[in-house]
Amino acid sequence: MDLFDHAMKERMAQEAPLAARMRPQTLDEYVGQEHIIGEGKLLRRAIQADRLFSSIIFTGPPGTGKTTLARLIAQHTRAYFENISAVLAGVADLRRVIADATERRRLHRQRTILFVDEVHRWNKAQQDALLPHVESGMITLIGATTENPYFDVIPALVSRSRIFQLQPLREEDLLKIMERALADPERGYGNRQVEIDTEAREHLIAMSGGDARNLLNALELAVETTSPDENGRVHITLAVAEESIQRRAILYDRMGDAHYDTISAFIKSVRGSDPDAALYWMMKMIMAGEDPRFILRRLIILAGEDIGLADPQGLVVATAAAQAYEYVGLPEGLYPIAMATIYLATAPKSNSVGAYHSVQEWLAREGAGSVPIHLMDANRDAKGFGHGKGYKYPHDFPGHFTPQQYLPDGLLGHEFYHPSEQGFEAQIARRLEEWRRAQAEGLGLNRGEKNEEDHANPAADPPRRE
Repeated sequence: MDLFDHAMKERMAQEAPLAARMRPQTLDEYVGQEHIIGEGKLLRRAIQADRLFSSIIFTGPPGTGKTTLARLIAQHTRAYFENISAVLAGVADLRRVIADATERRRLHRQRTILFVDEVHRWNKAQQDALLPHVESGMITLIGATTENPYFDVIPALVSRSRIFQLQPLREEDLLKIMERALADPERGYGNRQVEIDTEAREHLIAMSGGDARNLLNALELAVETTSPDENGRVHITLAVAEESIQRRAILYDRMGDAHYDTISAFIKSVRGSDPDAALYWMMKMIMAGEDPRFILRRLIILAGEDIGLADPQGLVVATAAAQAYEYVGLPEGLYPIAMATIYLATAPKSNSVGAYHSVQEWLAREGAGSVPIHLMDANRDAKGFGHGKGYKYPHDFPGHFTPQQYLPDGLLGHEFYHPSEQGFEAQIARRLEEWRRAQAEGLGLNRGEKNEEDHANPAADPPRRE
């Protein structure tokens, strides 16, 4: 490195964003994640003793300290530390790293630790290329990812690594980080008179979403864009803080864990009859940029699966909301989406429509039975084969009902559908009980034994959904 390179490096360090300047330099400066890096914890002991021999993967939301931990490991280890980004590096870069690591081990007996940021961005072939060298111990991998490694990293690498999950930082952690940045005279604003109102502090912390980088970026914007008064004091009010970070960063990736976890929480809240929680998860998805049609599709499914005939209007409301959204769009289209969410959350619940699963399982196991001759189409083969002979037209009888066989012979008297006693379906249950009793008597069936057999058969009940 010549003098010009050294000068440029010094200047870049001074001009770096506050979040980069305040990155912890020692384990004692590291804030948060006490469950994995606190005093006496395994990872802390391994870093301090330079005994990190097995590969590790850090997973967690942005701004929680994954890259910082990797850099602290680099400072404490005698191994050669190589740092690459999966976004920019390819197989050729990996080959170079492995070749250099092999040479260092052969000539100097020095281990190599490879930090791969955003490791989930590597495809399977790239991860496979790294595997044998991790397995042999030539490379100790430190991976960082915002995704679930059990889905986005190949199982072979996961099985050879310790997984450490980092959590969003707590408010007390963020406050400590903010105070350190305001007090540090070299890397922060300790050499300037910065006064932050209590409401402004609370707003910056609350809106940062547990992300230290987001907090420090907002603090830097507030300080650097506020003119000092005649005494050189920079006064950060709530109004300034609100301009600096107007909206909380919402962790949400439409193809990642946050997407599936949030829609799961939304559906389970509606199913669990909690409209407040359902609206909360609905708006999280909307504000994070989720396609409202996806939410509406799930509501339509839920209306059939979890409400069904307990309130048949649930499906009507859900489909009407989907149609209304197509007419209106955002933002006014939120009204029908919210209306459907609240309606379905407060509607009586029944999953009895899932009876079709029982029929599906029966057909897969036993095969399809023959259509009883009196139910066959009489328009084509009534004369030659007697199709339709003996069929009783229900509307010709009192109450528009008369007992007769509808199921194949092998299923006669079998009951797939078991109505609940919820909402409108309770009325259906009472009518159906009368019809089934009359049906059994008319066909000479012992319905009591058949009912016990149906309820004892797991296939008679719809499967539970997550």
